This record gives sequence, structure tokens and C-alpha cells, in this order.
Amino acid sequence: MITKKGFNLRTICGEQIIVAEGVENIDFSKIISMNESAAYLWQQVQGRDFTAEELIELLTQEYDVDNETAEKDIQDMIKTWYDAGIIE
Repeated sequence: MITKKGFNLRTICGEQIIVAEGVENIDFSKIISMNESAAYLWQQVQGRDFTAEELIELLTQEYDVDNETAEKDIQDMIKTWYDAGIIE
């Protein structure tokens, strides 16, 4: 997987939001708000290839979460990111 170019994390009114930048990415139906852990993971992998296993490892290293919970959360997050069109 890789994050799509033109989608950047910004803090807007205290919220972590993925913002589409550039004419090819103007689709406001795909704006996505991220919680602290999702924003952390996005920052770690933005602009490079990554795997679900890498996201699980990053999550368990940074936060107090077991592998089973992390795996479920990451699978849900990846689906959300795919559905929003911010990764490929």
C-alpha cells in the first residue's frame, strides 16, 4: 500500500484532517478526520510503501494495545482509508 499524493494531514480547529491538495484531488465527500493514533500512523507512512503488519507494529510500539486488538483496528482503518481513496 501507499498513501496517494496530494493528501496531507492538517490540524484544523483542533481536529486532525486529511486535506486533498491539488486540482485532481478535489472531492470533498472524501474528507477524513483522524484520531490521534490514525494521525500518528499516517505521518509515519505518508509518501512511502507500507504493509498492514508495519502499521500493527507501529501501533503496538507507540500505544498500549495488544497485537490482536491492533490487528483488528488496523484492518478497519485500512478499509476506511481505501474507501476514502487516500491510499492505493
